[in-house]
Amino acid sequence: MGSSQSKAPPVSPPSPLLRQPWREVSEKYKDNLEFVKSYQPENKQVKHLRILLYGPVGAGKSSFINSVDSVLKGRAAGRAQADAISGKSFTRQYKTFKFRKSPGVTYSFVFNDIMGLEPGPDTGVCEGDLKLALRGHVREGYKFDPDQKLKEGDDGYNSDPTLEDKVHVLVCVVAAAAMSRLSDQMVKKIREVRLAASKLGIPQMAILTKVDEACPEVKKDTGNIYKVKYLKEKVEHFHHQKLGIPENCIFLLKNYSHETESNDKMNAAIVCALKQMLHYGDDYLNDLET
Repeated sequence: MGSSQSKAPPVSPPSPLLRQPWREVSEKYKDNLEFVKSYQPENKQVKHLRILLYGPVGAGKSSFINSVDSVLKGRAAGRAQADAISGKSFTRQYKTFKFRKSPGVTYSFVFNDIMGLEPGPDTGVCEGDLKLALRGHVREGYKFDPDQKLKEGDDGYNSDPTLEDKVHVLVCVVAAAAMSRLSDQMVKKIREVRLAASKLGIPQMAILTKVDEACPEVKKDTGNIYKVKYLKEKVEHFHHQKLGIPENCIFLLKNYSHETESNDKMNAAIVCALKQMLHYGDDYLNDLET
């Protein structure tokens, strides 16, 4: 005769998602985008706030520039060349990216992409060149040479940089899925650049890209970026054990890659990070006036 006791109901696995996002981006998207589009530096010595992107090869620096361009244009854009195959830096020259607002008018911030960092010696961008770029000593169009640091007297050396030439915000770009694989040598290179920026008082941020490749919940729905527990742990790990950048200065996003239409969920995360870059950069420029 069978037992009269009923079987216990199966236990559901814990949800990988938080009930509420730990950083709200969607509700503030329109306000954030309006701020970005209307931004003007308070410091009248500069027309454009300069943001320098750096990080390992393939992290998505050029793709982030294209993503910002896509958000501002409301359609997919691809001005900054990117390469997902070679494993080597596709960016070779120091180039300033401005964003067209209307005929003859650009938005009041610019990006500089730079050759990617590589773990080995004499590969990727020289940390010395990166440090010179912070101080505005790298001329537009300079071609990076991993074997030779730029020096005074070279064609690419700007001996008399203006405040406009200098970097106002430094942003480290790392792919979320590759974060745990950053070598000690790579972390050391990044920290050296961070230390140089700190000595100059330049504000610093980080963006973790390719979150859809790191997490299936985001691949299903980009709106889950700030609800996934795993990605929150990635941010905490990046803060505590990798580079020490404060958690409120670390942002998650997915760059435009295969998408051909504008996506508000992707845009919201991109604009949230961009708005904070402008805030930090403006605070830095304002401090220089006091």
